[in-house]
Amino acid sequence: MNDQHASLTYTSYLALDDVLAAQHPRSAEHDEMLFIVIHQVYELWFKQLLHELDHLRLRLDAGDTPHAVRTMRRVLTILKVVVAQIDVLETMTPSQFTSFRERLDASSGFQSAQFRELEALLGRRDSKVFEHYPEGGEARKRIAERMTSPSLFDAFLRYLAMHDYEVPAAAIGRDVSLPLEPSEEVQELLLRVYRDDSGPATVCEHLVDLDEGVQEWRYRHVKMVERTIGDKAGTGGSSGASYLRTTVGGQAFPDLWAVRSRL
Repeated sequence: MNDQHASLTYTSYLALDDVLAAQHPRSAEHDEMLFIVIHQVYELWFKQLLHELDHLRLRLDAGDTPHAVRTMRRVLTILKVVVAQIDVLETMTPSQFTSFRERLDASSGFQSAQFRELEALLGRRDSKVFEHYPEGGEARKRIAERMTSPSLFDAFLRYLAMHDYEVPAAAIGRDVSLPLEPSEEVQELLLRVYRDDSGPATVCEHLVDLDEGVQEWRYRHVKMVERTIGDKAGTGGSSGASYLRTTVGGQAFPDLWAVRSRL
């Protein structure tokens, strides 16, 4: 037993030999290492966000307000770190990025399967995302499963039902493979939740924080792209900043935003 404990080290526990050997610049340009590391760290945070949000759905399904709130606070803190990483990426000038950009070939952030999973978990239902993933591939399968599973807002509605709120039958029994549409009935329900000003109202506010945090990341991301490549086409044939601008301001939980003017 002691020998087994002795064999586990900081390096082996964290698989650092694998992690630190996973950077493979395709040029001799100094700044390519930063570009690789930043995006690898993004993917690690996306993995953790999926881990936390899956746990959040379980806590909501259990009607567990305290642990749902704690999980959301962690998610919100991670999002702040994800946004802050853009500051590091913006230390790279346009000419520094251009020096190795052609080496990226067809690779593009649009191909991040984990970010597509996050979008689906937050409610996005858009078959266009499959264009970047071959049929039969593991990434496409994971995204498809997310798009046909209850979103975070669906779990939230079930949570409200567990706390004795009368959730509209059309909302609680909707086809979760379809996009979430704003509902006046759901908004009336949310007004009651806010007026009660108890645990479920706190969950509402943290969901708004989450939605706003994702929107902030999208905004900072598009501004970073604009200052780095302007309106050039993105790598991998993407339209770059012009497409990213269309995503800024999109709301994952429209009913939670709609009630703000009525509170």
